[in-house]
Amino acid sequence: MSSAPQFLMCPPDHYGIEYEINPWMNRAVGTDPTRAQQQWWALHDALHALGARVERLAPVPGLPDLVFTANAGLIHHRIFVSSQFRHGVRQGETPHFDRWAHDHGFQVVTLPAGHYFEGAGDALFLGETLYGGYRFRSDAKSHLWIGHLLNVEALPLELVDPRFYHLDTCFCPIDLETAIYYPGAFDEYGRSVLKDRIPHLIAVSADEAVSFSCNAVVVGRTILLNDGAPKLAQALQASGYAVEPLPFSEFIKAGGSAKCLTLRLDGEEAAAWRLVPEVAGSAA
Repeated sequence: MSSAPQFLMCPPDHYGIEYEINPWMNRAVGTDPTRAQQQWWALHDALHALGARVERLAPVPGLPDLVFTANAGLIHHRIFVSSQFRHGVRQGETPHFDRWAHDHGFQVVTLPAGHYFEGAGDALFLGETLYGGYRFRSDAKSHLWIGHLLNVEALPLELVDPRFYHLDTCFCPIDLETAIYYPGAFDEYGRSVLKDRIPHLIAVSADEAVSFSCNAVVVGRTILLNDGAPKLAQALQASGYAVEPLPFSEFIKAGGSAKCLTLRLDGEEAAAWRLVPEVAGSAA
């Protein structure tokens, strides 16, 4: 693969609020298609400006959330662990994501029947550990199954606030020792695990968490995030990161922001495995 950061995105040609499966969605409010296009392309162009390569998945009528490619699956080297969506309205996305992954040289792995798992929305690497969010969309048993598959430590964390229904809405690994998180999205055990395991943990305030500030995209030392989080931006800059705020108001209406709109194909900056050459024929 190319040494440039690589992402998968899907243009929002058919994006809209056609159903309600999380507290943010409201069909009566809807979205502005023109503004959604502008915001999507702003993120796309910002990634290009940072030297990233962006692959595009063709949008499909009737699948408005296909735009949220983070939920396609989990990538580990050339393995693509396919999502198994909890809600029927999203299950039609899986064949399109799987076909794309197969056609681009990934080994597509499907979880056993009865397991729910929503990809990089609920599974994020920090160092050698896979952190998983469960309760609303994914199952803890799915994270453990994936950990065994990939031969990595998997730590399922229970999410307790339905507004933060995916892990990537309240937790974002930045590098091998740093992450941002919203404490209120986790139970006491989850908060203690994060504090014990991550050397540099940056807490996000409740008022900025609801602007999806944790749902950020990391490219090297630059962080792309929603423009409604000035306090977090200042904290990140004080820690030596460049911050690029962008508007994502139309996607927040569906419960997503920058991270939800992207799937990193070559390994997130905080994933230790991206720094280790893949061994041929190995899942590790």
